[in-house]
Amino acid sequence: MRLDEINVRDPFILLHEGKYYLFGSRAGDRENCQMGFDCYISDNLEDFSEPIPAFTYYEGFFCKKEYWAPEVHYYNGRFYMFATFHPENEKRGTFILVSDKPEGPYSMHSARITPADRECLDGTFYVEDGVPYMVFCHEWVQIGNGTVCGVELSADLKKAVGEPFLMFDAKSGPWVGNIFDKEAYVTDGPFMIKREDELMCLWSSFGKCGFDGGYAVGKVISESGKIIGPWKHCDKPLYDKDGGHGMLFKTKEGEELFTFHAPNRPAGAERPKFIKLDL
Repeated sequence: MRLDEINVRDPFILLHEGKYYLFGSRAGDRENCQMGFDCYISDNLEDFSEPIPAFTYYEGFFCKKEYWAPEVHYYNGRFYMFATFHPENEKRGTFILVSDKPEGPYSMHSARITPADRECLDGTFYVEDGVPYMVFCHEWVQIGNGTVCGVELSADLKKAVGEPFLMFDAKSGPWVGNIFDKEAYVTDGPFMIKREDELMCLWSSFGKCGFDGGYAVGKVISESGKIIGPWKHCDKPLYDKDGGHGMLFKTKEGEELFTFHAPNRPAGAERPKFIKLDL
C-alpha cells in the first residue's frame, strides 16, 4: 500500500531493526470499524504492507467500540501498546497491552491505568530517571477545560502508582479556542520529548476557529526539565492546518519527522502525514 491509501487517525511510528511500524486508530465509519488496531510495515515510509491485525475484538472482551490511539513502545525487551478503550457503562480509559513482536498480536497486560471515575484517553509512555510514567488526557467532555496529567507506573507496567498529577490545562494555552457555547477546551494526543536538559510535550487542541479547520498541534515546556513541571505554554501552535494528534520519530538516516493525521474531518479522509517540525 502507498501511504496516501492508509486511512487512520492518531498515527504512531515505531522504528525497530530497520523497519517502520505504523499504528493508528481506524478511521472511516468509526462506530462500526473501530474494533481493533492494525499495523502497517514499511522499509521506506512510502510503501507499506497491507494491514496486519495487531489487536482484534474477541468474544468476551470488555469493549466493543471506540478503540483509539495505539502507541507501541519497546521497553525491557518487549513491546507495549498503550491504547484507549471505552467499556460499556464505564468511563473511557487507557490500558496497556503487550507482545513479543512489534506487529503483534497484542494481549492485555494491565487493568485500567487511568482512574475509573475519569473520562480519559490518549495515554503515552515516558521514562524519567529510570521511573516509568504514563501521560494522558482528562477529557473536556467531563470537566469542560481538558487537562493533561501524569501518573507513575509500576516497574512491570501493570498498574498506576499513586495518584495522577496535573501537568497543564487546555484553556491556559494562548492559541486554544472554545469549541462549543459551553466551556469545551480540548486536550488530545500528548507526546513527550526529552532533549538534554529540556523536556517538552506536544499536544493537540482546536484553535480560535474551533471545529472549522482548527485542529492544531502545540507545545509546552517544563521549566524544571522534569515531568512534574511547572509547564509553560508556547504562544502559537506549531501546526494549525487542520491536522494533529501526532508524535516525533527519527528515520533510519537520523532525520527527525513529525507524523500526524490530516485533515481532521471528514471521517474517511484522514491520512498519516510526515513533516519536519520546527521545535
